[in-house]
Amino acid sequence: MEYLTPSSERPPEGKNRSDSSQPMPKTAYAIPAADAADAAPALKSTSPAVVRAVQVMDAVAAAHEPLTLADLTRLTGAPKSSLHGMCDTLVQLQLLKRLPGGAMALGPHVMSWANAFLSQTQITEEFRALWDETDAFHDATVTLSMLDGAEVVYLACQNGDRPLGVTFRIGMRLPAPYTATGKAMLSTVPAAEVRNLFDGGMPVPLTRASVATVAALVDELEQVRALGYSIDNGQMRDGMTCFGAPVFDATRSRAVGAIAVSYLTSEIDAPTGKQIGGQVRALADQLSARLGAGHLSRALG
Repeated sequence: MEYLTPSSERPPEGKNRSDSSQPMPKTAYAIPAADAADAAPALKSTSPAVVRAVQVMDAVAAAHEPLTLADLTRLTGAPKSSLHGMCDTLVQLQLLKRLPGGAMALGPHVMSWANAFLSQTQITEEFRALWDETDAFHDATVTLSMLDGAEVVYLACQNGDRPLGVTFRIGMRLPAPYTATGKAMLSTVPAAEVRNLFDGGMPVPLTRASVATVAALVDELEQVRALGYSIDNGQMRDGMTCFGAPVFDATRSRAVGAIAVSYLTSEIDAPTGKQIGGQVRALADQLSARLGAGHLSRALG
């Protein structure tokens, strides 16, 4: 097992590595280019070139494979002539790298920003310290994420050796309603705010089990508050069951992150699920205490 950290950082010693699972894209769902203008509010900016550069970087980051200039034109809606010069500049800055054949992928300079972000994120550092001290879940896949709008962003990942069919990676984004960490964090948000967040509709489902409506999601979140932990029963990946719990800091008003642990669904029965749920909540409470939250009750309500 290993932390998936930026290349400049070494994973903790003593963890076994496993590369049997297929990696997932950073974004598992995307808005078609034709619908992009309608799906996102217009960004008012005095620097449209900067906005366009960020759109290019986002497109490359979310792609399954390196993108050609034609791909970027289709995805961003920008003229190929303007993208050509912009991509040349991004390559010179090492924000992109041009591969043989002309396709582009993220460049190494991006990792310096990722390292700086992670070094400034206290929850990530405390999670790593806690992981080094605990014996909990060292045979399983454990993730730490934060909520960013309607998505979760993964901050730290320790992938186990179970064939889950997914490899979690730092920076990967997934729709919050379908993940254990997302449900855990959303359970600390007022129901009215949750309804507003998904007023335009739920994200594209990832499996047939993905919660279908906002009303059903709100009901799930009520159950999370009652139990003290969340359950993703195959909503993110078929055949995988995850248990999550929110993490709080000293303000204790709403979650600043969440921890989740993932297993094969075939391993989980009701008693086992209840035990794992309590254990992941206990681990999240330990992390909360390290962030200044103090003692937390077992229920979230």
